[in-house]
Amino acid sequence: MPVLSTMPTNSTANPLDLMEQVVAGLDWSFERCTATEMAVEAPGKWCDYGLFFSWSSELGAIHFTCAFDLKAPPAQQRALYELIGMANERIWVGHFSLDQDDGVLLFRHALLLRGTSLSVEAFEDLIDIALTECERLYPAFQFFLWGGQNPADALAAAMLDCAGEA
Repeated sequence: MPVLSTMPTNSTANPLDLMEQVVAGLDWSFERCTATEMAVEAPGKWCDYGLFFSWSSELGAIHFTCAFDLKAPPAQQRALYELIGMANERIWVGHFSLDQDDGVLLFRHALLLRGTSLSVEAFEDLIDIALTECERLYPAFQFFLWGGQNPADALAAAMLDCAGEA
């Protein structure tokens, strides 16, 4: 991720202004939906991801979601929660969830910013961690949803580390 500045900014400013600079520096498509919401399209290895940032000045927090280009059919959603739980045990920051309304798989995280200085690096890390985890675990969700594997086998297959080159 490119570094725009290492100087902290004022925490009373809208952090989405800084996030907009980060995303523009990556040359990704984005839209400022409102003063407190921003939607971004991020390219990935397996699919394009829909990033959504929402700023709450009352909480002093940014809520962030990264939506996969995967939908879970209603019949599979209950069993998918087992895989989501196992995947969440393997990550340190953020968590996976399932949107109940449309069956879209999401990575979620919130940053509490009250009393802190904003930095480009923190926002770059937020995006980098989310995309890294989504890319790492995408195959497990794909193996489960469309490959017919049970949650444990899907996760094990996705976590297989290959050595060497073909």
